[in-house]
Amino acid sequence: MKLLSIPLFLFAVLAVVGCGDGDTTSPSSPLLFSAIPDQDETRLREKFEPIARYLEQKLGVPVRYVHATSYPDAVELFKNGDIHLAWFGGLSGVQARHQVPGARAIAQGEADPEFFSYFIAHRDSGIQPGEAFPTDLAGKTFTFGSNSSTSGRLMPEFFIRKFAKSSPNDLFSRIGFSGSHDKTAELVESGSFDVGALNYKVYERRVQSGQTDPNICRVIWKTPVYPDYNFTAHPELEKRFGEGFIDRLQKALLSMDDPALLSAFPRNRMIPASNEDYDPIHQLAEDLQFIQ
Repeated sequence: MKLLSIPLFLFAVLAVVGCGDGDTTSPSSPLLFSAIPDQDETRLREKFEPIARYLEQKLGVPVRYVHATSYPDAVELFKNGDIHLAWFGGLSGVQARHQVPGARAIAQGEADPEFFSYFIAHRDSGIQPGEAFPTDLAGKTFTFGSNSSTSGRLMPEFFIRKFAKSSPNDLFSRIGFSGSHDKTAELVESGSFDVGALNYKVYERRVQSGQTDPNICRVIWKTPVYPDYNFTAHPELEKRFGEGFIDRLQKALLSMDDPALLSAFPRNRMIPASNEDYDPIHQLAEDLQFIQ
């Protein structure tokens, strides 16, 4: 009888362990969250890990931040279901939703419906600031940000074509792609490029923190406004965490009011967003062949 009690005990232990493996809300099946690397990549995990912790506490499910190495990487991760929530730019969000039927833009910063870019120039370029599109860009060197950036590529190219009546390749003597807004500011301030275009919030943050000298790297033009950043949710979330989960997620994002958390974006607060808010970006992306 004593010998039989040991196998029975082991069987009971294995049964308990086996039950744990089937728990769909265990850390083995978390909500995977990412963001486009539009700024200094070394700070991304520091910025977005607290957002993951906030969502975990609000939603009662495990949330894990996944680092994306580039804008296309973030879109590809979303397309493949390797992330379920992403802080996208206007263009990358449109590209992601285009490839994932049922994906939803659910939140945006209060500044995002009327976002804009700055065109910046080195003081030695000779280009003077003004309210109108600068007419003396011909023959200068120019850097965009990421090739997939809304504020650092898509909209600046659109405005160049609209106001200069020329393609960037025909207008400038040399074109570069810095990869991020921070890098664009650094390249223009160093004199590596005469002119560049970037997210206005990044430029203002850099000036306020002393990273960029506005007397050397000057704003020469502010673009018209357009819709930009957004949180986009993958339809897989409803299968993984139950019907209505995306609405709960949207509510959690809209109720985020801690300035320390909002500074990661940076935004003062989040407001509702929908796919239709980005129809102008979608149409422009198709016209310029950023979406096939």
